[in-house]
Amino acid sequence: MILDVGATAPDFELPDQFGAPQRLAARRGVRPVVLVFVPFAFSRTCTGEMRELDANAALFAGAGAEVLMASVDAKYALRAWAEAEGVGLTLLSDFWPHGGVAASYGAFDEAAGFARRATFVIDAAGVIRSSFVTGPGEARPLSAYREALDGLGRP
Repeated sequence: MILDVGATAPDFELPDQFGAPQRLAARRGVRPVVLVFVPFAFSRTCTGEMRELDANAALFAGAGAEVLMASVDAKYALRAWAEAEGVGLTLLSDFWPHGGVAASYGAFDEAAGFARRATFVIDAAGVIRSSFVTGPGEARPLSAYREALDGLGRP
């Protein structure tokens, strides 16, 4: 079961696709974060979701939010994926310990060995304001992100 609204988002530090450390705590008090877990780089549904999020960057920027997309892939695979698709999103490698951050959010599927398609909208104070998950192969609708971002301004 994924973490629900009102929970404090677990802090993490993961390398991005360039190897630079990205820490959630560094964003606290600065801006909201939309943390998007995907199963694997280069898979069809994940690629479609990544393209859609990148194409709608203005939606997130308008809410002052930063999108961080995480998978269990190595940073090298994530960099190749971002370059192949020409996207500017920050991709995070939850490679080792394998799926550790996804697990802390209740989004890791132990039996399958990858993260579920779960999203967490975290306000600047570090509180989860929205969380949602879809089934295997099922893309998250952009409308779910819009609704979640609308709720950022409310306590």
